[in-house]
Amino acid sequence: LRAVVRCARAIGAVAVVDNTFATPALQRPIEAGADVVLHSTTKYLGGHSDVVGGALVARTPDRLERLAWLQNAVGAVPSPFDCYLVVRGIRTLAVRMRAHGESARAVAEVLSGHAKVRATHYPGLAAHPQHALARRQMDGFGGIVSADLATTMAGVRRFLRGLEVFTLAESLGAVESLVDHPASMTHASVPKRERAALGISDGLLRFSCGIEDPADLADDVRRALRTV
Repeated sequence: LRAVVRCARAIGAVAVVDNTFATPALQRPIEAGADVVLHSTTKYLGGHSDVVGGALVARTPDRLERLAWLQNAVGAVPSPFDCYLVVRGIRTLAVRMRAHGESARAVAEVLSGHAKVRATHYPGLAAHPQHALARRQMDGFGGIVSADLATTMAGVRRFLRGLEVFTLAESLGAVESLVDHPASMTHASVPKRERAALGISDGLLRFSCGIEDPADLADDVRRALRTV
């Protein structure tokens, strides 16, 4: 983050960081020099799949005042109840993020090095190319794991049908564990050649690891891999 901020400063740009996956519990970009930090409060801050919203945090009062004016002008104002739900979620954020991290670690360890998995992406794994960087700038590694299964679309479908604890859904960051298949869900409208250029293979899956027992989640993935 500090390197990105230095690059932004060098060209007079505003450094904006999406901190949704990490949350302030694990990473605080303002401390690294970011000008604006954004969060999808729908995800970890709310944490219970029952609110839709977003938040911007600004380094300086002047920028915050400008953002507040724009928010009011365009009408992007959440309801009082939505705000209550986010505040309620924040009360347990630190505890939940620790649990998400434990779950993600357990799932990543099952996937990493498995014969039916081409690659596992999770900064909490020592083999991750940016593991050392994540350790320096974060207080934990979060609850999101992605993996590229070494199989066909049919094999991916068998894997997804084999899951019992993970639910197939596009969202993330809530107490329940979800799995997303970008090629047929979030990026289904993108031509296959373009998906490949973006690194989105037919075997790519994103796991949003919830706060269930990590052993149950690991066993769920292990069982599903037997179907591939």
